[in-house]
Amino acid sequence: MALLTLEHSKTAYQVDMGIYAVASVALAAWLIIRGPREQLLQFMALAAVGLASWTLIEYGVHRFLLHGLEPFSTWHAEHHRRPTALIYSPTILGVVVIAALVFLPAWLLGGPWRAVAFTFGIVAGDLGYAVTHHVVHHWRAENAWIRRRKRWHALHHGSDLRLGRPPGYYGVTTSLWDYVFGSDRR
Repeated sequence: MALLTLEHSKTAYQVDMGIYAVASVALAAWLIIRGPREQLLQFMALAAVGLASWTLIEYGVHRFLLHGLEPFSTWHAEHHRRPTALIYSPTILGVVVIAALVFLPAWLLGGPWRAVAFTFGIVAGDLGYAVTHHVVHHWRAENAWIRRRKRWHALHHGSDLRLGRPPGYYGVTTSLWDYVFGSDRR
């Protein structure tokens, strides 16, 4: 398994999701089992803040990094050309970015337990995004929420300035930030 490839084998793709699933469970278990009991409600609130923050991070990364900054936009364009290919950022990159830009600053600002709680929310959000994005591209829509996410993402993939369809619809797990920032294009 190549560490820095964008297109994954089926096994590497599943391992990537597995790593984030295990990390989510491990962080939550560590908080529940080892964390100071008197701060458990605070940890739950920080995890919820992390999860909510993830939705804004997801939107910002998709809109401004993957659709606006080289070389990321070129890499992401390959996903648009081949939407069912198993193209995803390298696991090692995601782990390093979360450790350096989420966990470490949270630790420095709030200490280790708060950092674990906030990071758990971010990691759970990232896992939710990965699963949702996979479902949108590879599963049949069995319920209303999945159908809405599939339609929204199809609008995103249908964006093409050359055809007069401006880009938009950047949210994968939620449409909230597209509405807030006016990128819903309806």
